[in-house]
Amino acid sequence: MKGKQVLLTGGTGGLGTGVTRVLLAREAKITIPYVNLAEVERLKQSLSASEFEQLRLVATDLTDEREIAQLVDDMGHLDVLIHLVGGFAMGKTHEFSFADWKQQLDLNLNTTFLTCKHSLRKMLEHNYGRIVTVGSRGAVQPAGQLAAYCAAKAGVVALTQAIADETKGTNITANVVLPSVIDTPMNRRAMGEANADLWVKPESLGQVICFLASEAAKDIRGAAIPVFGSV
Repeated sequence: MKGKQVLLTGGTGGLGTGVTRVLLAREAKITIPYVNLAEVERLKQSLSASEFEQLRLVATDLTDEREIAQLVDDMGHLDVLIHLVGGFAMGKTHEFSFADWKQQLDLNLNTTFLTCKHSLRKMLEHNYGRIVTVGSRGAVQPAGQLAAYCAAKAGVVALTQAIADETKGTNITANVVLPSVIDTPMNRRAMGEANADLWVKPESLGQVICFLASEAAKDIRGAAIPVFGSV
């Protein structure tokens, strides 16, 4: 992936930090949109000064189509989209508010649609692209009290596979990974640390993601790759 222009959404998050390290090791050129300056500072603290200086960070609201379109256009050239943005909220279906339901769709599915839409537009200009999205084990094995999250992630899988079908005959691929619980600080706070050793490590998932984002994965399209760890 040396020299490839990569748009990495969610790059300041717990998973994003691990994926960023893998991309830096592969000498990719990385653009990371962000909202929270505190997360940018946390990412900075987790990298060396020289590594952090290689990143291009752009303040962007990924729920705003105009901002996403501008972000992609300003990149000039785009080879790879790795879309990590997402998050979960728990609650029984009969107690879950409609506002929270819509927030889960916005965060997990609608940001995926918007970033894929505009990245794909740019990739088609030069007939090259790798799109990797993040679904969830819950997309194929839904769990109680995660209905909104699982439904949104199932939508991510369907969207990604539809893009893969639309781009047949091109040098553009789209694939999705399906992690179980990822070992991030946020998940440790939310779920405790008793089983954390069994969870998927960010760098491990990052290796799978970066393979799918590489030229070596040119013959893989529409795959939904389970990355379940030992859970």
